Amino acid sequence: MIPRLRPNGSIPLPAVGFFQRLVEAGFDGDIETGAASRTVFSTDNSIYQIEPTGILFPKGIEDLQITAAVLSEPAFRGITVAPRGGGTGTNGQSLTSGIVVDCSRHMNSILEIDPIRRIARVQAGVVKDQLNQALKPYGLFFAPELSTSNRATIGGMVSTDACGQGSCLYGKTSNHVLGLRIVLADGTDWWSRPLDEAALEEIVGRQDRVGEIHRTVERIAREKRDRIAEIFPKLNRYMTGYDLAHIRRGDGRFDLNAILCGSEGTLAMIAEAELNLLPIPAHAALINIRYGDFNTALEDARTLVALKVASVETVDEKVLGLARGDIVWTGIARFFPDDAGRTTNGINIAEVLADDEAELDRKLAEVTAALDTGTNARHLGYTIARGHTDVEAIWSMRKRAVGLLGNVDGPVRPVAFVEDTAVPPENLAAYIREFRALLDGAGLSYGMFGHVDAGVLHVRPALDLTRNDHVRLVREVSDAVVALTRRYGGVLWGEHGKGVRSEYVPDFFGDLYPSLQEIKRAFDPENRLNPGKIATPSGQALLKIDDVPLRGDIDRIIGNEIRAAFDNAAYCNGNGACFDFDETSPMCPSYKATRDRRFSPKGRAALMREWLRLLAEKGIDPRQEAKRLRRSGPLASFARRAFNSLNPQNRDDFSHEVRVSMDTCLACKACAGQCPVKVSVPAFRSKFLELYYGRYLRPLKDPLVAAIETTLPLVHQIRPAYNLVVGTRAGRMMMRVAGLTSLPRLPEISLAKEAARLGVPLATPQRIEALSPREREQSVIFVADAFTAYFDPEVALAAIGLARKMGLSPFLAASHVNGKALHVHGYLGRFEAAAKRTAHYLQRLDDAGVALVGLDPSMTLAFRSEYKGILKATILLPQEWLAANLGRLAASPSAAKGKCFRLMAHCTERTNAPASIAQWKRVFGSLGIDLQAAQTGCCGMAGTFGHEARNRQISERLYAMSWKPEVDAAGDTDSLMATGYSCRSQVKEIDNKRLPHPFQVIDKIMSEKADSPQPDVA
Repeated sequence: MIPRLRPNGSIPLPAVGFFQRLVEAGFDGDIETGAASRTVFSTDNSIYQIEPTGILFPKGIEDLQITAAVLSEPAFRGITVAPRGGGTGTNGQSLTSGIVVDCSRHMNSILEIDPIRRIARVQAGVVKDQLNQALKPYGLFFAPELSTSNRATIGGMVSTDACGQGSCLYGKTSNHVLGLRIVLADGTDWWSRPLDEAALEEIVGRQDRVGEIHRTVERIAREKRDRIAEIFPKLNRYMTGYDLAHIRRGDGRFDLNAILCGSEGTLAMIAEAELNLLPIPAHAALINIRYGDFNTALEDARTLVALKVASVETVDEKVLGLARGDIVWTGIARFFPDDAGRTTNGINIAEVLADDEAELDRKLAEVTAALDTGTNARHLGYTIARGHTDVEAIWSMRKRAVGLLGNVDGPVRPVAFVEDTAVPPENLAAYIREFRALLDGAGLSYGMFGHVDAGVLHVRPALDLTRNDHVRLVREVSDAVVALTRRYGGVLWGEHGKGVRSEYVPDFFGDLYPSLQEIKRAFDPENRLNPGKIATPSGQALLKIDDVPLRGDIDRIIGNEIRAAFDNAAYCNGNGACFDFDETSPMCPSYKATRDRRFSPKGRAALMREWLRLLAEKGIDPRQEAKRLRRSGPLASFARRAFNSLNPQNRDDFSHEVRVSMDTCLACKACAGQCPVKVSVPAFRSKFLELYYGRYLRPLKDPLVAAIETTLPLVHQIRPAYNLVVGTRAGRMMMRVAGLTSLPRLPEISLAKEAARLGVPLATPQRIEALSPREREQSVIFVADAFTAYFDPEVALAAIGLARKMGLSPFLAASHVNGKALHVHGYLGRFEAAAKRTAHYLQRLDDAGVALVGLDPSMTLAFRSEYKGILKATILLPQEWLAANLGRLAASPSAAKGKCFRLMAHCTERTNAPASIAQWKRVFGSLGIDLQAAQTGCCGMAGTFGHEARNRQISERLYAMSWKPEVDAAGDTDSLMATGYSCRSQVKEIDNKRLPHPFQVIDKIMSEKADSPQPDVA
């Protein structure tokens, strides 16, 4: 039995008083000081870890003003704050031991879109892709492109002056900021906009903080003009943050936003931004060029830039190899074919934009002609992707490159600390050769890619920061890269901000650094806003890269064996792909529904990692504890678990906070499929729940849900009584007491009886092994899960009918326990026993050489994930089986006439079997049907999740986000299908509509190849 765990550290008394004072002053947002929230906010996408005192989630600018005003009170002069956006910074920009101010939860409204003036006004917490989604109907977009665009907030983009691919064409965030509404350290609410001389003169005459700031900045810009011109590099990626070189705009106006953009929250808190918008390019294409080595790709990139393409991105062999194993590769593989006898060790992606097709053709012809000439033909080959769909798919691969570098095995993994250097583009190839020599000399592996048109290199050396010799390399490599970058006329911080790397600011700014200190003092005289970053008032130190706590310090305590045993929880690098704002994306529905970062894969991984640390400090090996639990059984420990559950001394057990975060997980496995690092929350959640409920009592619903596969056959025998319970108010109230809700009724049809009437035999090993080789080839075994078999048997009957029309002999697998519900709820001992029995049975069938086909995607995919290492056989998904038998499919001539067929795929299927949608399209295409795939996120049911009373509100909220609009929009001529049983159950429960499984639709439209009697109602 695991012990009670108490997190280290407590909130200092001044901070406790500060939070109480905020409430008294009228702060309307959320205040979180629990150990779970502080743990989650202690990391970003960097190698550092600093636990904050608390987190504020303001609801509006008034809350920001109240925060600043209370901070100014004498009692709280020692408290500091740091604004935080998407939390994906790679250099600890928003990490603080003070108080985090996060605008992403509530301050995320698009306040105004003016398509005529091409201006948008947004709150700081709006996500970039969220804004562009709203702008798309107007034919406009917010230009700076970044790999984290689906979770990066506008406030965070401004704070780091973010940019990425295409910056030579579109510039940086600062190039598109028209105005910033900021809250100063004294609580002043100020709109910062470019000023002409008259307006500037008026403001510098003010005798307040605003006047002091403008006087200081104007004087420095005027007096230091020549020195600024000498020191600031003439780069696309000039030194951002306190950008003295661009205080005066090209039109002569004074622009304080040049100082604010890239200032990382050290000068003010950003509440709103007014942004310049651009027209969406009408036509786009990508030329994807393959090379035998990375250096040739880099050198050739200069030729491409000279051809005036919109942008050029270069990727090395390591990143490309990781991309080939990623979820996105299926959709883009045809653009990166293998070359006979030659290995692709680098690619260039050249973007071409045009206003019409003719112009696009002309530009493409110019570039490809240059590529095809003898002197320039140094590549292995190239492909062209045209149209926004294919272009976006390829850019999606490139965007995931940073995260993909973390998707390796073992403790030595690529980490960020020198990952965004920028040099003049003409120096880049030589610079990278020396950079690679530097890393090779240190014996480090790494992956590289970059915006070569802008001279920016992304590289992450692979380190294990639990090792002291690797920790020392952070300093050694950083110092060497700084020297190398300066020698080539570049900067260390090309686009990812300074953060902890601020110690190098004085070196780069030279004798202008005191001017930065003056600016910091004018804005924040007491050094309360994100102190230690970029600049500090005189006499106060900047952070140093080896003086800030590392994540590795925690990981060293846990140990590599335990880290490896818990499904990448401890290897989450903070990339934040799970914060995807898009409601139609399957990635982490619980975060979408709650906007609570604790309830995301990144948050849960952080909590699991801390939980493992606390166990390690007590000398507990969770693997051994799990073994002991399985040996003793639940009855033996009932008394102790009951005592622990009732004992008030256990109320502060950190395990409770971890369990709360795990309770909202839908176990949909989107994280396991879509996370670049493959953090699998359902896997480590099950391991946690097994140990947690080895110490505490389970809720009543747990054993009921866990036993559902074994009890369904018995319940079916008393179907009228069961339906009375779930179909009446009194019965539903009784089930809610047990923690269950929205339970489906059992239909009259019995699959077992209908299968017997139709002459469909059970697939016993002896019966299958007795078939001749030809009979086995002509047979198929349907592996019906308990939920489909008992609650939706028409699907299995349709599969049987379809198989016969295809000229095949169908069999039904015997009743078996899949065990997914056991696994989800942490009954791992019982799951393992059941899985071994089921695997033994299925393996014998598979060894006989007959195709096994599952009906429900989630249950079928469990045989590939939860059964890994237990079952060698592959249970095919329906579309995999059909796609392999297209020659047996034929539609009736009028079957699909006048209908629109749309598929709503299960989210586990979309993320863990990425070829699924393409396979379904091939299947329907062979029937003469152009299948449309609905873009939906999670339906909210997710197996048993939506049937648990505590989860129902989240479940219905998720359904309303993306499924309900699709269901409501379906007309009489629309044939809407859903592959997942739980999805169909959710639609029936909420909208009282029955969606068919694709098997049922295909069965109806198939030309008859064999007579198939219709089922009777039992």
